[in-house]
Amino acid sequence: MIFSDKKILASIEEQQIIIEPFDRSCLGTNSYDVHLSKYLAVYKDEVLDAKKHNQIEEVTIPEDGYVLLPGQLYLGVTEEYTETHNAVPFLEGKSSVGRLGIDIHATAGKGDVGFCNTWTLEISCVHPVRVYAGMPIGQLIYFGVDGDIENYYNKKKNAKYIERTIKPVESMMWKNKF
Repeated sequence: MIFSDKKILASIEEQQIIIEPFDRSCLGTNSYDVHLSKYLAVYKDEVLDAKKHNQIEEVTIPEDGYVLLPGQLYLGVTEEYTETHNAVPFLEGKSSVGRLGIDIHATAGKGDVGFCNTWTLEISCVHPVRVYAGMPIGQLIYFGVDGDIENYYNKKKNAKYIERTIKPVESMMWKNKF
């Protein structure tokens, strides 16, 4: 079941969902709007290697915006830090963002119960588009969990994305054994 606005608010009251900063006007019928931070990153190498720690270069979005270009993967990050202890959070793009030709995640729209951090966005676009820090970029949707949880994300020994950050985080695939 998808959480309604009242269920999201009740979960926030119970500290089962934490959103910082929280703005009541960003709460929709069954979702919460998140915003693009001023930080973007791009990979330095033209060819990425799944077994290697690929380095990124940070970009700060100026006040007059930043133009995203097709064919380039940008890592963005939400302004909002979130914790989810009783639901599975899903991050989806807003339709207004999609109508500008912007995708905000290539594959990783689902979070895990116990995820506690900002959300790194995998941003691409189909034609040049100017983006701004603070613009609504996506929405969090919460799905209830049926059954007890044994393995919360923030308690997993092999969790790779648990260090709290306000900046985009590059792929940690290289930490896997394959």
